[in-house]
Amino acid sequence: MAKVKATKKAPAKSAVKKTGDAALAKAQANAAKLQKAAATATKQLAAAQSKAEAAKAKAAKATTATNKKAAVRAKAAATKQAAKVRETNAKLKTAENNVKAALAAAKAKAAAEAAKKAVEARKAAAAAKAEADLAKAVKAFAANWKKKRAKADAAKEAARAKKENLKRKIAAKKAAVKAKAAAQKAAARAKAAAKKRLAREKAAARRAATKAKAAAKRLALREKAAAKKAAAKAKAAAKKATAKKKPAAKKAAAKKPAAKKAVAKKAPAKKAAKKPAAKKAAAKKPAAKKAAAKKAPAKKAAAKKRAPRAKKAAK
Repeated sequence: MAKVKATKKAPAKSAVKKTGDAALAKAQANAAKLQKAAATATKQLAAAQSKAEAAKAKAAKATTATNKKAAVRAKAAATKQAAKVRETNAKLKTAENNVKAALAAAKAKAAAEAAKKAVEARKAAAAAKAEADLAKAVKAFAANWKKKRAKADAAKEAARAKKENLKRKIAAKKAAVKAKAAAQKAAARAKAAAKKRLAREKAAARRAATKAKAAAKRLALREKAAAKKAAAKAKAAAKKATAKKKPAAKKAAAKKPAAKKAVAKKAPAKKAAKKPAAKKAAAKKPAAKKAAAKKAPAKKAAAKKRAPRAKKAAK
């Protein structure tokens, strides 16, 4: 059985002290909590795997029903614990991603504030320098010089802002390309998994339908054979009854000519008696088909119930 390991530890709390961001602190606390849970789950998984191996070894030495059941229970517990570890690790990974995102946001915020302060400091320095230069300049050129200096400062700031915007756009474009590639990979994996699951379900459904069809066919054949036997018996009984009545009819014809008419009237009655028997046999066939049709869904349902058990056993 493959062992499931816990993911890496959450980032240190020094970033919270630097940035002072509450969202980052919350994300880091959640990641630390999940880290502890992942470590505990990993330890429990190791213990469960050890128990499963011990139970398996014991069952191999003494193949009793109790040992076999204990081995199966231990294996199921280890599998369940492994699933729990995987789930905890997935949550921990998500929490670590949240910590990274919060850290990036905090850094971006701090960088924006620092840039703002730097802009203000540059503006203050430029204004101070302009005021110093203005004081030295001649009064005649003071107004014109001040306008030119302000225009130059604005042009420099606009160029700097444009460059920074271009850098941000390039970084955002790269991040979008990476995210798109990751999403495409995830979608391809999900599509492949869904396709495999659908193929397994279709195969299971086909097997169940084949079994139900075969069972219905066997039932129909048995009922058809039973109907044939019943019809043959009825026909044989009718022949015997006719054979017994013929000698008596001949004797009566010798004594009374009117007996012939009675025999002639009875003959259609015998034919009519044969026809209902045939109709009963024919009526049995649809009943047999209905019974087979009722059994087929029941067998399909049973096959569907068995399919998840088979999947769990395979896992």
